Amino acid sequence: MTTAAGHERADAARNRARVLAAAERLFSTEDPRSVTMDRIAKEAGVGRATLYRRYPDVGSIAVALLDEHERLLQEQLMSGPPPLGPGAPPAERLAAFYGAMVELLDRHLALVLGAEVGDARMRTGAYGFWRLHVRSLLLAGGVPEADALIDTLLAPLAPEVFRHQRDDRGLSLADISLSLGWLAHRVLGGR
Repeated sequence: MTTAAGHERADAARNRARVLAAAERLFSTEDPRSVTMDRIAKEAGVGRATLYRRYPDVGSIAVALLDEHERLLQEQLMSGPPPLGPGAPPAERLAAFYGAMVELLDRHLALVLGAEVGDARMRTGAYGFWRLHVRSLLLAGGVPEADALIDTLLAPLAPEVFRHQRDDRGLSLADISLSLGWLAHRVLGGR
């Protein structure tokens, strides 16, 4: 896959791109829980061994697809303009984070569902980043026992919860974001 100098071989890069494109097509057109490694390999036109050399399971493929989208949001949280980035009060930043996450979930729900099944969500690097971000906002807002509250504040962003609210309950993205913004302001004060 990579050379001794750390560069990805051209054929490995082509195969990786084919696998990711095939997986994204499958995730966007089918229930992510029904996508299998065999189906991805067949759709990508690569052998199973080629697929398994880089990705141990379907979740790892979904994580790779999500990585770029989540990294962009992380950059905005660290250095973007307020209220998402630094410089706004903690309640405003948490509300902006919720709004950005609702947009990310809406655009990439199939991928998130493929990557974050059950408690696998809590083991991703992105979730660790979200935890640190929410923790820093709680500490900045003077919330006692902040560590006990972090996962509770992230729970409404679970992909299954979002899908249920949007698809089963028919809530609009604006309604979901507004209610999460209300929660942010109740926990951290403001407005």
